[in-house]
Amino acid sequence: MRLGEGLSQTGRLSDAAMERALAALKVSAEKVRRRKVIKLKAIATQACRAAENGPEFVERVAAETGLNLQIITPREEAHLSVAGCLNLLDRQAQAALVVDVGGGSTELSWVDLTGGGLDTELGKFSAAQLPIKAWLSIPIGVVTLAERFPEGERATEGWYRAMVDAVKAELADFRHADELRPVFNAGAAHLVGTSGAITSLAGMHLGLRRYDRSVVDGIWMSRAECDAAAQMLLELSPAERAGQPCIGPERADLVLAGAAILQAVQELWPCTRVRVADRGLREGILMSLMSGGGKRKRRRRRRRGRGSGTGSTVNASE
Repeated sequence: MRLGEGLSQTGRLSDAAMERALAALKVSAEKVRRRKVIKLKAIATQACRAAENGPEFVERVAAETGLNLQIITPREEAHLSVAGCLNLLDRQAQAALVVDVGGGSTELSWVDLTGGGLDTELGKFSAAQLPIKAWLSIPIGVVTLAERFPEGERATEGWYRAMVDAVKAELADFRHADELRPVFNAGAAHLVGTSGAITSLAGMHLGLRRYDRSVVDGIWMSRAECDAAAQMLLELSPAERAGQPCIGPERADLVLAGAAILQAVQELWPCTRVRVADRGLREGILMSLMSGGGKRKRRRRRRRGRGSGTGSTVNASE
């Protein structure tokens, strides 16, 4: 939806972006009503956190769609992203860095894989209790980075390098995860990358003729394969990228910004392996919803004859 389009220049959500988001949310609200959803969590992230008129937009969404958006904190966003990727973490490794690249921000979570907390029973699951040693949210995502570094008619190595260096400058002074550096230096850690840009990068690597989540979600890419996919994108014009089946017109101007964010993280936290996740925040919310209801409540609903209601999530995207 690109809700945060233009936000970095104006500090406000634009009318066009809000109208696009409202149109999509009205469709979601109608599906929620039609399916008689019992448990629902609707969230907003960085765009609404940062925008001067973010709270006004949330009020408008409630008035026009009936959806009550909750603007979650960066900390909750990071924890939920990790929760959504739990079964992609390699339990043979000692640590993982989950990188959730959004439109207006990027969340990084360093996870300790040597202790407990990863195999909690669903009924007792809590994203806040995951073994996250450190987390960081930076106000750079694919939309804000692309707006900061307009591409022009064709991508260049220097333009791309400037994006990588800008992201590294935001990350370099963060010291709270330093206790895990020896694990990364020893090759005992891996990355998990979750975002549309990263899954598009994986689709390019695989040479897919059309995007297939079942093929992309969970694949491993080496650092060299990530670099090679980014290089392939650099050699394409914006129009040629738009014609790629795993990118399309909507991501053609954003996918290289996502690749630059991933490369910046890889240069600061070297790993030989990246696991690609076509999942994250939404699945983390679903896990939280599933763990929140007890058996007693479910039995009561059946006795009242309310049928088999479902849980659902709505995310007002950055």
